[in-house]
Order: sequence, then C-alpha cells, then structure tokens
Amino acid sequence: MDWREVAGNWLLIPPNPVGIIHFLGGAFVAAAPSVTYGWLLENLCEQGYIIVATPFINTFDHGEIATEVLTTFDQAMIYLRRQIIGERYLPIYGMGHSMGCKVHLLIASLYNIDRAGNILISFNNYPARKSIPLLEQFVQFAPDFAPNFDIEFTPSPGQTLDLVRDRYTVGRNLLIKFRKDTIDQTYDLSDVLYQRFPQMTAIQILKGTHTTPIAQDVRWQTGTSFTPFDALGQFVKQEFYRDLGQLKETVLQWLG
Repeated sequence: MDWREVAGNWLLIPPNPVGIIHFLGGAFVAAAPSVTYGWLLENLCEQGYIIVATPFINTFDHGEIATEVLTTFDQAMIYLRRQIIGERYLPIYGMGHSMGCKVHLLIASLYNIDRAGNILISFNNYPARKSIPLLEQFVQFAPDFAPNFDIEFTPSPGQTLDLVRDRYTVGRNLLIKFRKDTIDQTYDLSDVLYQRFPQMTAIQILKGTHTTPIAQDVRWQTGTSFTPFDALGQFVKQEFYRDLGQLKETVLQWLG
C-alpha cells in the first residue's frame, strides 16, 4: 500500500473510492497510525475507502487536541477535493480506537461537521490518574503533595459524557467492544448514545483485547521441515488474523 503524507495526515487512496474514513488511534500509538494500525486500515482501503489517518500527541487538553485534529483533517480534505475526488460527494466516517474515540466525540460535540457516521472501537475515558503510567503511584507515594496535585484532562471524563449527551451531532454510530478488554468503557458511552440516538446506535461485542486493532498479520515462514515451533507460529498467526478479520468484516458490514 502506498501511504502518502499530506499536511500532517497519512493517506491511503484506492482507485475508485466509495467513501472516506477519518481514523484516530489510541493515546500512546496515535503518533504513527499508518504503522500501528497498518493492517486494518490497508484492508479497509482495499474495499474502496480513502483512509485519512491523523496523528496526534496526547496532552491533558483533549479539547485542544480535537481542534488541532479537525484542522489537520480539513487540510487533507482540501487536498482530496483538489487532486482526487473533485466536487463529487463521498460519505465521511469517523473511526477511532480507545482515546481516538474520545477525540471524535469531542469533534462532533464542539463543531458543526459532516459525518455519515462514527465507528467507536474500545472507547476509553479514564481520568488522568488512571490513564497515565506512574501518575497514580506518584500521588500515592507523595501524600503531602497530593492535595495540590489535582491534574485532570480537559474536558474531564464526566464532562465528556455530558457534552455527548447534550451536543453530539452524529446520529449513526457503531460501538465495538472486545470480550477480553479490561479498560473498555463502551457501555458508559452506549448508555448516553442510546438516549440521544436510540434508533441509530449499534453495539457489537467481538473476540479480542484492547490491542486487537493494532495487531498485524504475522507473516510466518516455515523452514524446510515443519516443526512444532512452526505449528505454534501458525496458531499465533491464525489467532491474530481471526480477531483482526472479524473486526474488519464487522466494520465493513456496518459501512455497507
């Protein structure tokens, strides 16, 4: 696949596009989405979707991240209009994983945008103390400093759900939760979205973990003779591919 960098975005463009997917990754892997989510995004592109993957660096101000991401995405759309699709209409879908879901939710709650729907995978909305490695431990081991150590994301987890409840404008939503995901908060989000758009919100529970979307197809090469180690490698590949493949098919079925 031929990834190209355009105005801070990473783009994949199929020959005859049928839609556009704006992708945002998780907090600590969002800086290089074309690498960390390569298998999933490239397979979606093969089905005719232009991929616009916008990198971002996590900070405490998630509202500012949403603003910067939307501005960067708009630059990609200018390029696509001028160079690829012209004035013809293609539906735009947001797709986020983990924190990327929160950024998409904020974009659609704070700004007037054109989206045919959002795909929200493994939504995570934990407070800063639980999200940032060592922050909670620091507070526990520095009790004298802890009362003044009141750092939280903006908007906070509660404020984020309130914004979605009151101002979120994307009516059609697919929420995806993995069975072995221990940090997923999809049910909290589904409660809010079912209140706002009860007829157009769907939830799918799939086999996998929080890191399933960033797994890659394992290209296992066997030796001249097939050994027990080769059998283990093939098993691992099949497990990775099965979960990734199910995620891909679920997304494509909803898009279709």
